[in-house]
Amino acid sequence: MAVEFFEDFVIGAEYSTHARTITETDIVTFVNLFGFHEPLFIDMEFVKNNSLFGSRIAPGSFTFALSEGMTIQSGLVRGGMALLGVDEMKIPAPLRCGDTVHIKVKVLEKRETSKSDRGIVTSEQQVLNQKGEVLLQYTVKRMIRRKPKS
Repeated sequence: MAVEFFEDFVIGAEYSTHARTITETDIVTFVNLFGFHEPLFIDMEFVKNNSLFGSRIAPGSFTFALSEGMTIQSGLVRGGMALLGVDEMKIPAPLRCGDTVHIKVKVLEKRETSKSDRGIVTSEQQVLNQKGEVLLQYTVKRMIRRKPKS
């Protein structure tokens, strides 16, 4: 699915990444590495008795990082030069331990810049679980390399 250069992006095109099952180890590692030491993420008795969710969930920032990583692994941003911004982020449902997710990317717009070696691509990204539920949705702008002039 490699889309390497600005010129390769087509407005309206949709891409889907590979799927990945999220493990307890994934969530616990992220929580400990980045200091999300609140009961919702580290205390299973609290989660069972006091949480809206009843099972281990991942922080929303984990879901965002996962989405970006899986998008990069897919080859979609191989020509990426910079992440310029993220807008309209919504987290309608939690990412749960055991969910199998994939990322859906839809190209919304693209525009040339004053620099001939790059352009800006705007896309919508959704993290979907095995049931097709949207767990995270956002719009992202990326600076993407243009094809070298021959």
